[in-house]
Amino acid sequence: MASVLTGLDRVSKGELDRLKGIRIGLLANQASLDSSLSHAKDVIFARFPGRLKALFGPQHGYGGHDQDNMIETGHNRDKELNIPIFSLYADKREPLPWMFDEIDLLIIDLQDVGTRVYTFAATMLGCLRVSARMGKKVLILDRPNPLGGDIMEGNLLSPDLYSFVGPWRMPMRHGLTMGEMALLFNRVLQLDCDLEVIPLKGWRRSMLWKDTGIRWLMPSPNMPLAETAMVYPGQVLWEATNLSEGRGTCRPFEIFGAPYLDIGSVMESLPHHATEGCTLQPYYFRPTFNKWAGELCKGFMIHITDPFTYMPYRTSLYILQAVLKLHGDAFLFKAPPYEYEYVKRPIDIILGDASLTRALEQGASINDIEGSWKKDIDEFSEARMEFLIY
Repeated sequence: MASVLTGLDRVSKGELDRLKGIRIGLLANQASLDSSLSHAKDVIFARFPGRLKALFGPQHGYGGHDQDNMIETGHNRDKELNIPIFSLYADKREPLPWMFDEIDLLIIDLQDVGTRVYTFAATMLGCLRVSARMGKKVLILDRPNPLGGDIMEGNLLSPDLYSFVGPWRMPMRHGLTMGEMALLFNRVLQLDCDLEVIPLKGWRRSMLWKDTGIRWLMPSPNMPLAETAMVYPGQVLWEATNLSEGRGTCRPFEIFGAPYLDIGSVMESLPHHATEGCTLQPYYFRPTFNKWAGELCKGFMIHITDPFTYMPYRTSLYILQAVLKLHGDAFLFKAPPYEYEYVKRPIDIILGDASLTRALEQGASINDIEGSWKKDIDEFSEARMEFLIY
């Protein structure tokens, strides 16, 4: 039995029964389940018979069936309820106004992973914007941040690099829930959306996923475990390189490497504190798809030994800098496009600051780099306080 109740769990228990006679839209995916593993669609239909008028799906589709970035999902129809399923990861990535014609309220129930480079935050923001223009109410069913809510890490996103994987000036590891992000976006971006959050019950910011008692449900195809989310704030950067981030293996982002990687030299070049809170296991793998498909890759599997001292962004920056130094002839940053950005380099979009990329290429001290963003993190931490629910 979960010790924490999600927003959807609270709906299951009657939290929204005060809403009568309104037409409802639902943005959800395969991970939008309550503690009894009932889907948000079924929970809402049972509580409000005949009121659910439209479904919306984020990246990877309403059913979570589409792999990788920039693999678009078409619109569909729910045969059971005979209502439309609108894709928000298609030729357009926010609702078109006519999609809201049949609804008065949009309910959003998506599991975020606590990292800036994840598209659900941008999808939610697009819904807030359109809802505000259309005079529709938005209700967020909150879910835990799997990384907890206390620790923040990384540089703040530079405004010139805002994108679908970074819609606002947050650090890589932001420490917010979806509900808190929605409140922040609504105020800071002056959206004036009619917004309400159904909070978690029993969640504390110090909690990691294992502390919640909630079953992990894959929010996207390459996020199979809560441990995947823990390494993701750093390991996502391999998406912008010719190293495999482990897509095509059973443990994406925990496993990474390339055929050319010299495992021993990389290990020797890393200072001890680069891997604080984790162990790098030398690992050989053959991806079944994506980068280096079918080829034997040499690399590592990250094992988290202390989730409170492990700093995923720092660790992956150290490894990236080591690979740059040792394999400058074979290592490549990928060229655009990346998440619908066709000019800017993917590595700059992911890191969120082109000067950081240059500093890493020039061999700047990671300690100095971390020190340079401490003031920004402190300011972000202070600015977010008014939006914290927990």
